[in-house]
Amino acid sequence: MITIFAPAGIGEVSAGADLTELILAAVAADDAGPLADGDVVVVTSKIISKAEGRTVRADDRQAAITAESLGTVARRGESRIVHTRGGLTMAAAGVDNSNVDPGTVLLLPVDPDASAARLRADLAGRTGLRLGVIISDTSGRAWRIGQTDLAIGAAGVRVIDSYAGRTDPYGNDLKVSAAAIADELAAAADLAKEKLTGRPVAVVRGLGRHVVEPGPDVPVARDLARPQGEDFFRLGAREATILAVLTAVGQADRYEAVLEHHDPESMIIDVISGAGLTGDQAELVRRILAVHADLGAVVPKLDQLVPTPTP
Repeated sequence: MITIFAPAGIGEVSAGADLTELILAAVAADDAGPLADGDVVVVTSKIISKAEGRTVRADDRQAAITAESLGTVARRGESRIVHTRGGLTMAAAGVDNSNVDPGTVLLLPVDPDASAARLRADLAGRTGLRLGVIISDTSGRAWRIGQTDLAIGAAGVRVIDSYAGRTDPYGNDLKVSAAAIADELAAAADLAKEKLTGRPVAVVRGLGRHVVEPGPDVPVARDLARPQGEDFFRLGAREATILAVLTAVGQADRYEAVLEHHDPESMIIDVISGAGLTGDQAELVRRILAVHADLGAVVPKLDQLVPTPTP
């Protein structure tokens, strides 16, 4: 039987806090406590970041997002999906300005897998138990409304279970199916933690078969990130078109600057005029970008800048 519980009592976490002690005390005080062999401890990234001193001054949240980003996947106004320095692809680079002092933001842990490894080693060392640790964060999903928690750090947990080479009940050979165990554990744990209860830790019990001994060859949460070369959707449709046009005219380095435009009309004008496009080339790019931006209403204004060729 699988059970999940989120203990109360952890409270506000400050820089330098002993998370191991806080977690052990909270779990021990719960009716389902203390920790047992094979438990997976799922910890919200926010308290990891606070304990590691990742709260920074940032009057401009957008500047903090830029500093934590390696590149923009898609942007609509102030909303950005980016590749983070930690290897994640997520909205706002995980920069959080909720439940922090005004004028500050909370950054994700520098290395969530390393943070998970330290916490797991400490918990296991103090209890003598075989445990797994997952650090979770909330993320949106392509094609789906709403958010769910996923694993951004993991230690002592089988993060993925490949079915390749196995046979289903009908005798079919499985080739590519793989269960993202760490993400499933993170999402399940969030049902117990919820968002507004002040319970940042949950314990998943009954899945000890997915608790493994950490080692250099054992996959971690970072290994769940799809390599860019295998990513069918590395950029948004609009962004991919912009980058292709800029690359074709030798201006790929303008990509991030072009995306800074908050309205699509200015962005399209910048691409066309900055690339020095005229005539049929300008018209083609204008129409392609207008379709991606759903900008039929602004085409006349763009025509004033780059006249549509007459037949």
